[in-house]
Amino acid sequence: MQTEARVGVAAEGGPRALNSEPKMHRQLQRQHQQSQIGTVSHLVAGGVAGALSKTCTAPLARLTILFQLQGMHSDVATLRKASIWHEASRVIREEGFSALWKGNLVTIAHRLPYSSVNFYAYERYKQLLHMIPGLEIQRKSAGVDLLVHFVGGGLAGITAASATYPLDLVRTCLAAQTNVIYYRGIHHALKTISREEGVFGLYKGLGATLLGVGPSIAISFSVYESLRSFWQSRRPHDSTVAVSLVCGSFSGIASSTVKQGVLQALH
Repeated sequence: MQTEARVGVAAEGGPRALNSEPKMHRQLQRQHQQSQIGTVSHLVAGGVAGALSKTCTAPLARLTILFQLQGMHSDVATLRKASIWHEASRVIREEGFSALWKGNLVTIAHRLPYSSVNFYAYERYKQLLHMIPGLEIQRKSAGVDLLVHFVGGGLAGITAASATYPLDLVRTCLAAQTNVIYYRGIHHALKTISREEGVFGLYKGLGATLLGVGPSIAISFSVYESLRSFWQSRRPHDSTVAVSLVCGSFSGIASSTVKQGVLQALH
């Protein structure tokens, strides 16, 4: 009887075991598909967010460049009269309203891949850091979370800046052109720099850029994640859009301040 019972259990378990293998295979396929969807969503969301943010702030960026150029070529009396509204009205009067977005297409061409790589790399670096044995045990600790956000953000910023630096260099070269047009566009600038200076010429100044980008993005992600977690723990029913806008604004101010300080130190 015992032998028959064991045979019966084995016979019943055999088909179940065989049936469980396709289920496990389907689960693995589903997890792989979800991972791919998450990767694509991070890339698309990061790129679109970066492009939209740069488009919205393009007029201020253009005015900032104009003020910097005035500071290099104008006297003290002229600088005292300068103001945002005065410069904006002058640009609109002389070049038209759309001139406030001059060069924005080049900026978007750089910002789309930069933001995509930045957001994607940040999520991946967070996952890798959480897999470290010491950090995995204390995953819910506030100090560990802050460390993960800071290190992951810094590495993500360095990765994104390194991957898209040639576009950033071209964007700067095109924006610096005034009366004499040497580069006729993105493709022409990339081709000309590669021909005259070699491939490594496209990465000229990368070291100084990474010194500013690394701490800046690390601070940005750390401040954003910390503020958002604190806000949602105190006011969980607030609009996620409002929370993201406010936290993103403060993180941007903090990262810009740090980046400006690093650039000033380098100069």
